[in-house]
Amino acid sequence: MATERARLDPYSRIAGKQRCPAPPEDRRFQVHHLQAVVKAAKIGMLVTRDPNGNLHSRAMTPAHVSSDFQLNLVFLANNVSSKFEEIENDSHVNVSFLDPSSTDWASYSGRARVTQDKELIHKHWSSFVSGYIGNLGDGVHKGDEGDPRVAVIEIIPDEVKYWVSEQSAISRAVQVAVSAAMGKATAPGELRTIRKEEIQLAQGSTKID
Repeated sequence: MATERARLDPYSRIAGKQRCPAPPEDRRFQVHHLQAVVKAAKIGMLVTRDPNGNLHSRAMTPAHVSSDFQLNLVFLANNVSSKFEEIENDSHVNVSFLDPSSTDWASYSGRARVTQDKELIHKHWSSFVSGYIGNLGDGVHKGDEGDPRVAVIEIIPDEVKYWVSEQSAISRAVQVAVSAAMGKATAPGELRTIRKEEIQLAQGSTKID
């Protein structure tokens, strides 16, 4: 089955060549490039599932990474919003990022964990969050980091796939055009996968908080 799939999907076969599992030096390389993709994209699409099975996505900006080995994503959000109910119903989520300028992208599949840990909120607080939740003027919901609506959504990935382009836009277009003319598949970049065991090894290199 795997051999036949590779034959019928040459693009993924060409793009996805990599060692498995990756040695320590490759893990550092992978995480560094993944973080660069997320930083360039700036905004991710968080996908959750409601009790009826419907998938909902929304744009969210992750907090800055706190270590060279960080693979978890951290978001600050209003815990009254529907995404928190959906996470409570089903913690399985996906977060995807795309950098249009390079076509680099990343897709995180894993689980979401919700917390209102004050130290964690303080560590990742940004004044931009205030613009999304607002000051209700009741002396309690002030739109600051002490607002009881503020919560952390931490994405703990089970697997991360990401694409890194290896050429400029012009070179990519030329390579694809030439390959199409020759009737051959091509992949002007590399599709990389960070698997669960590699994530655990990388996270073990440092404590994410």
